[in-house]
Amino acid sequence: MISFVRVFIVLAAVVMAGSAQADPSVWKRIWPNTDFEKHSVDYDTILWGGVPKDGIRSIENPKFFPASQVTDLTPTDPVIGVIINGEAKAYPLSVLTRHEIANDMVGGVPVAVTYCPLCNSAVVFDRRVSGRVLEFGVSGNLRNSDMVMYDRQTESWWQQFLGEGIVGEMTGTTLKTIPSRLESFANFKTRAANGRVMDARGYGTNPYAYYDTRNVPYGFFRGPWPNGIEPMVHVVVVEGEAWSLPLLASAGKLTHKDLVFTWTEGQNSALDSSRISEGRDVGNVIVKRKSDGKDVTYDVTFAFVYHAFHPDGVIHKE
Repeated sequence: MISFVRVFIVLAAVVMAGSAQADPSVWKRIWPNTDFEKHSVDYDTILWGGVPKDGIRSIENPKFFPASQVTDLTPTDPVIGVIINGEAKAYPLSVLTRHEIANDMVGGVPVAVTYCPLCNSAVVFDRRVSGRVLEFGVSGNLRNSDMVMYDRQTESWWQQFLGEGIVGEMTGTTLKTIPSRLESFANFKTRAANGRVMDARGYGTNPYAYYDTRNVPYGFFRGPWPNGIEPMVHVVVVEGEAWSLPLLASAGKLTHKDLVFTWTEGQNSALDSSRISEGRDVGNVIVKRKSDGKDVTYDVTFAFVYHAFHPDGVIHKE
């Protein structure tokens, strides 16, 4: 697995040169079951990420331990916390930086817990589509530096950041997102004392060391850059708009219409130090509705990613 991840970086120069575009005439050999006649994006916007289909292997039927018994995570280690129908599970980013997708069941709901390290995008999807349950894997392709997933039932390609089918039978279909929190392990345990945590034994290193403090992303992204904000600044994306993390950290609590944002310290970046538990503190974000107090789906990503998928979108910076 480590060697595959390193290939991403080694081949960045090739991708920048434009010689690694996804070409249906070539990809049909690898994807014989994908309907390349159906697509909603230009093929020249899809780049090969340097790994083959399933070269980064998704997780199926993950193993869990009670949170109270986990010793492989520090209190500030980042996890994706999911609570559905009273069942609480945490998915450490130390594992997902290596595997990117975990197919699982939470509270009787089939979910795909996804994390794109190149975008710092953590999104949980309901895997049920039109009466069937899909299983997702990593295609090895990227678009706007974001992971292109695929489902093993139709081999359609999906944009992870949007949860939208972009190539194949499922083109135009959008997955339902499930509210989750990118939070510290300590915060997860506080709100879910009986929660369980995906096995993180043997993990803990960051294959994308110091990516979080680069001036620009790796060469898988071709721009354009956002205006008025540095490309690698973290932003919190909610319902098509974005708020800079520095703004939220400065405010501590911020209200916008029916949304209430809170920021507290105490969570390591998964993409900073070579040891995730030593990464810089990026804090914890929670987004709720003021009207009912319920969690709202959000994504903590980079400004360049938000701008790529929402070129006319608003980034609140002050």
